[in-house]
Amino acid sequence: MQAIEPTGKTIVDTRRQELAEFLQAMRQRGSPEEFGFPSGSRRRTQGLRREEVAQLAGISATWYTWIEQAREVNVSADALARLATALKLSKSERSYLFDMADRRDPQAHHAEVDTAPETLVAMLAEIQIPAYIMGRTWDILAWNQPAGTLFIGLLDKEWPADQRPNLLRFVFIHPSARQFVVNWEMRARRLVAEFRADSRSRLEEPDVKQLVDELSNASMEFAQFWKQHDVLERQGGQREFQHPQSGFIQFQQVTLRPVEQEHLKLVLLQPA
Repeated sequence: MQAIEPTGKTIVDTRRQELAEFLQAMRQRGSPEEFGFPSGSRRRTQGLRREEVAQLAGISATWYTWIEQAREVNVSADALARLATALKLSKSERSYLFDMADRRDPQAHHAEVDTAPETLVAMLAEIQIPAYIMGRTWDILAWNQPAGTLFIGLLDKEWPADQRPNLLRFVFIHPSARQFVVNWEMRARRLVAEFRADSRSRLEEPDVKQLVDELSNASMEFAQFWKQHDVLERQGGQREFQHPQSGFIQFQQVTLRPVEQEHLKLVLLQPA
């Protein structure tokens, strides 16, 4: 029996229904007093009424009712933000709300501080193989001693507080990278495709645009690869380097993402 793949319309309908049920559940979970409304003895609805949510969010009660009825209405990011505030959603709940509405949260960039958690940084010192943490624009936020020994010219030195080593700048601008990275052109092309995929929802953000403009002006190859619009998810696999002291070395790379800060990447290089 052949499996039936969900169509685009089915996926949209499912998300719309999930959004409707989610908002209803969030509306019903609290007491009216928490939101400044009297409880009263004649309430038939647990939690808030639809009209009260609409009032708190500054939107039409009819329009909000349509959302909870899973009708085909266009919910803007601004309206979703006001609903999230009105319903006092947590960070995870807010993210879920925007995902179900297929909208990007305008506060997402500001909410994600590009710093590595202290607990994760402390773990790096206990890891015996090269390991480092990358941020949203592939700045290397923290690394251990084996990584510093491996990436000479990048991680073997102290960086000023207002600067961070960056993997893309190293590969495309650092003079030693073409000799250090084995099969440089293939790896560099793939890195650009991975970065495009990784930043696909943030291409308009100033720090991403600034990095792309800088690299495009500094490297003819980066500009060429970026214009090709190749997109690849960041994957593990074999990595080969020609180290100035250790010679030819191979690793198996694994990249992990912390659940609570998915814009971070913990990269591990296991000697092959």
